[in-house]
Amino acid sequence: MRFENILTDINGFGRFQITIIAISFLGRFTLPCHFMLNNFIAAVPSHHCDISSLDDGGIFRNLSQAEKLIVGVPVQEDGTPSSCQMFTDPQYHLLRNSSNVADLPTVSCQNGWVYDHSTFKSTITSQWDLVCDRRSKNKATATIFFIGVMFGALTFGGLSDRFGRRIMLLVSYVFAMLFAVTSAFSSSYVMFAVLRFFTGFSITGIILVSTAISVEWVDVEHRKLVGVVDSLSWTFGNILFAAIGYFVTDWRWLVVSVTSPLIVAIVSWRWMPESARWLIANGKLEQAQVYLKRCATVNQREKLIHSLKTETLSTIVVTEKRNRTYSYIDLIRTPKMRKLVLSTGIVWFCVAITFYGISFNITGFKLNIYLTQFTYAVIEIPAKLCVYYLLDKIGRRCTEVGSLLMVAACLGINIMVPKDMSVFRTVVAVVGKGFSSASFSTIVLYSSELYPTVLRQNGMGYNSSMARVGVAVTPFILLLDDVWRDLPQVVLCSAAVLGAIVARTLAETRNKCLAETIEDIEGSSS
Repeated sequence: MRFENILTDINGFGRFQITIIAISFLGRFTLPCHFMLNNFIAAVPSHHCDISSLDDGGIFRNLSQAEKLIVGVPVQEDGTPSSCQMFTDPQYHLLRNSSNVADLPTVSCQNGWVYDHSTFKSTITSQWDLVCDRRSKNKATATIFFIGVMFGALTFGGLSDRFGRRIMLLVSYVFAMLFAVTSAFSSSYVMFAVLRFFTGFSITGIILVSTAISVEWVDVEHRKLVGVVDSLSWTFGNILFAAIGYFVTDWRWLVVSVTSPLIVAIVSWRWMPESARWLIANGKLEQAQVYLKRCATVNQREKLIHSLKTETLSTIVVTEKRNRTYSYIDLIRTPKMRKLVLSTGIVWFCVAITFYGISFNITGFKLNIYLTQFTYAVIEIPAKLCVYYLLDKIGRRCTEVGSLLMVAACLGINIMVPKDMSVFRTVVAVVGKGFSSASFSTIVLYSSELYPTVLRQNGMGYNSSMARVGVAVTPFILLLDDVWRDLPQVVLCSAAVLGAIVARTLAETRNKCLAETIEDIEGSSS
């Protein structure tokens, strides 16, 4: 007997499953906010040197602020005041419209910087002066966060396979909130960086565990719905994040604001069941029986409760030893598992590179940062709705391959189109962003279906880590424009094509039961 047979009897998509999806939705809302948080809290407002030291007690203090900038700060090629240089002495002759500034002595900022607070009340940039020769620290905050996410994916994937989905979800909720809120009250950059690492480490467990619980509790027919709803929670969070960022312009309170939904998630966790699949796979038949009976009751299938006996459940997984501890080593012990791990890892890596590469490169909107954030999020809605339709019409594999090929096509078009056709290039980039979002939504569901229950979280943890490696290298890819203007686009296009080729080798999972054991994978015909 397969677990799907029991789900069919007790209703594989009733009120019980809808409750699970709703609880997961609440917890996942904060994820995109933290993933994109650096766009706001590490934004670099307009700034120039603090030139108060040039006050000589005479003419300078009687000048207007605009005049002080003219005599105290050199002008850049675009006509704006320099961000990192100041004159050694007031240059009063510049008030007479003198343009001869080539030989005037300048020094780097001596007394800090003055920031424009019209858009942001405060950011970590202005808090710790992460500009000019310190700007690398500003960019490092995002990298540090995603390194934490990468290590968290490996850790929570293994722990949830060993100790259970439900308890590790609570651990993720609690520690993510603890580290995130504490980071908002950091007294130094080093303290903030360390806490952002642990925030990323903790928060990734929410992604992995909530997805596994949702997928493992629904029937075959509704797995695609779960995948798309989980993905839309990300889009929904991104849309609201733009509004939150608009009204909360202090970086400390912004961190607290986007983390606060975890309080609701922690409260609602008490209604989140453990995965019955995981319980059965690990020989915990009595506990699985309790949750299955609860599912039958909530779904109004009480008449079938008497059939949920431990003797019946014991026949579900019989090909592998129960109570065995699985680890990442088990992912590569057998031939077909090794092939699966290699293939999905490459696809996740390529999908992440193209998704974030396009996201960082979309230009031409001429909107402020909040409208841009909102636009990026809205673009994903039609893409994910199309995924919901296509997953059953053409299958998981074709949807993934097709999405990546369309991403490659959009990137290729923008390589060929002249740079002065900015409107057309922007439209193509937006379409590419939509397809890259579709590819990401598909691969998350697809991978969760490809891995067996006993290793599902280990597999998803590994894949998530491969995606974070892709995110980490993306900024370096974008810097390749110093070598050749179109080289970043060529690399992203090549990554999309490679991902499509590898995805074509994966097995189709449409309308198929989830694999329970490694033997199910090794015994399959694909």
